[in-house]
Amino acid sequence: MWPGQAMTLKVEKVLHHEKSQYQDVLIFKSTDYGTVLVLDNVIQCTERDEFSYQEMIAHLAMNSHPDPKRVLVIGGGDGGVLREVVKHDCVEEAILCDIDEAVIRLSKKYLPHMAQGLTHPKATVHVGDGFKFLNDYKNAFDVIITDSSDPEGPAESLFQKSYFELLNGALREGGVITTQGCTSPFFSAGFEGSPGIGGVSPSHTTAENQWLHLPLIARLKKDCKEVFPVAEYAYTTIPTYPSGQIGFMVCCKDPSRDVKVPLRSWTPEEEAEKCKYYNSEIHKASFILPTFAKKELE
Repeated sequence: MWPGQAMTLKVEKVLHHEKSQYQDVLIFKSTDYGTVLVLDNVIQCTERDEFSYQEMIAHLAMNSHPDPKRVLVIGGGDGGVLREVVKHDCVEEAILCDIDEAVIRLSKKYLPHMAQGLTHPKATVHVGDGFKFLNDYKNAFDVIITDSSDPEGPAESLFQKSYFELLNGALREGGVITTQGCTSPFFSAGFEGSPGIGGVSPSHTTAENQWLHLPLIARLKKDCKEVFPVAEYAYTTIPTYPSGQIGFMVCCKDPSRDVKVPLRSWTPEEEAEKCKYYNSEIHKASFILPTFAKKELE
């Protein structure tokens, strides 16, 4: 998947290993990164660095909306994104739809700090196909976050634009989405029948950053711009993802909205209490790209 390079973690103890209906699920204790979730041989999250991903994919969208009350997470069965979403007091309802119950069940047991979002009073968890779930909702959500893994495959670009059109239709006026800036979301967590590795993978990323996949990111941004009047690319740093980086598309239905600047923000004291990575300055900085990437995406 990443020719010529690899990410290696030293295993202290295998905690759990099973084949779910959709994929191979491995959880182990590492010597330096805490508990690690692996889906189809790809690292999904580790206790040591997961917050840099969860916080950014959630708060870039949440703080780009003036008053997000109803939020949908597609994928994210480990609960980490839900944990971040419900930190916003304005949220009244947070719904998660993930196709693989095994990730939800095992995250509750082995990754409780992340999985706390799954049992929050404002959260509702739905096990099922995210595509079918989205089809049932029109103008329903203020924010939608696609927290998915994206195996590369022979039809990786199929339906990509159609998926964003589906998201657009499920958003209320002025709604915001974030999704990984990578290959087709139909190879991701919430979706049944994708031909990627092991069928369907329901948690985080397998690919994508500026060093490895600029043409894919450029194509994705183009697709997003054809659906949303505002579509911007941001990124975060995270050691255990390929080349230490992962990117996001942040899109909004309001053409006057500048998602590069947080519309809402916590006080510095609240930021220090709620987050380990995200803050209002990081929000703005995450959209500033190195020259080689900026050229490609423009």
